Amino acid sequence: MLKMILFDVDGVLLSEERYFDASALTVWELLISPNYLGLNKEGFSPSPKEQEIRRLRETVFAQDEVLDFMKTRGINANWDMVYLSFAHQLIRLMEGIKDTHQEEIESLLSQEIERESIQKLGKLLGNNTSSLDYVSFIADFKVSRAEKQELLLYLNDLAELRLGVKTTVFGRNSKLWELCQETFQEWYLGDDLVAQDIGRETYQKGKKGFLSDEIPIVPPKEMAETLAILKDKGIILGIGTGRPSIETLVPLEEMGLLQYFDPDRIVTASHVLTAEQEYPDHAPLAKPQPFTYVKGWLSLAVANQECMEYALPLINGEELLIVGDSIADYMAAKSMGCRFAATLTGLTGQEAREKFIQLKADYILNDMREVRSIV
Repeated sequence: MLKMILFDVDGVLLSEERYFDASALTVWELLISPNYLGLNKEGFSPSPKEQEIRRLRETVFAQDEVLDFMKTRGINANWDMVYLSFAHQLIRLMEGIKDTHQEEIESLLSQEIERESIQKLGKLLGNNTSSLDYVSFIADFKVSRAEKQELLLYLNDLAELRLGVKTTVFGRNSKLWELCQETFQEWYLGDDLVAQDIGRETYQKGKKGFLSDEIPIVPPKEMAETLAILKDKGIILGIGTGRPSIETLVPLEEMGLLQYFDPDRIVTASHVLTAEQEYPDHAPLAKPQPFTYVKGWLSLAVANQECMEYALPLINGEELLIVGDSIADYMAAKSMGCRFAATLTGLTGQEAREKFIQLKADYILNDMREVRSIV
């Protein structure tokens, strides 16, 4: 008997579009802004028009083909997507100057990559964007079978292949990953909210943020009706999302949806980051690792260590249903031994049906409203 349903947010309840926009803008800023590489110091603006945002996303993610590739390989967090995209461009850019600056490249890759080292590399590269090659991402990563967070570590192999430098500088527990994560938060939350999330003001003022532009997957009233029916049946409703807490709670509250979820079962990227800081040897814990959903199953009151060490698959896995739109959600559900419902409201929409058929997802739904047919 089904006792609990844990919902992903992006691609299930709320559209991922603004998250992908913010991801593209983050990569663009890290490459273009004088605060970072500074490849085109005059071409950066903290408040691009909508038409420019569309153009930048199409360019940075190659008509979204790069995003689809990463999601197919189990990458779910936008922070990881930004990191992979920017770090890949760093390697490609360094390849263009390795014949003349090999010593500087070896020095850069021998220690943590931070803002200052990025700026130093920018001076070596000069004010030139012609060597940027976004489309090459898929070809460079396709030769590897790496999935999930292993893709982040594969950057080290790629650096050795293209630069002839052995390094271990790339990975989830790195200063560069933290820089990508914080810069993404600047774009998504904007000047007014970012300080309470990451503990500092934006480096580049003028970012208005996207939190007020959230787009629901289906009309909020219809989502509320679905959640109310499920809750009336005695099913505990929770959330397992790669969004931080503020980006989860604020829009769901504004849409009148937050009231249907058990507060002790709302697990966000903020909780994952805290657990990773407490137990760095266990990182990464983000989806497709099952920690987010295990924490939701056991509740926020259960210690992180107990959640990490909880025996899987679940003995009573049939009592839990995970509703998600991505391969990462599917992987987490399968490792837990629970049921999984795929919604066709993510990045590729109905095109994802065949993929989930091949994976033998327990249920394939057009959108979250069809969860009612399961119970």
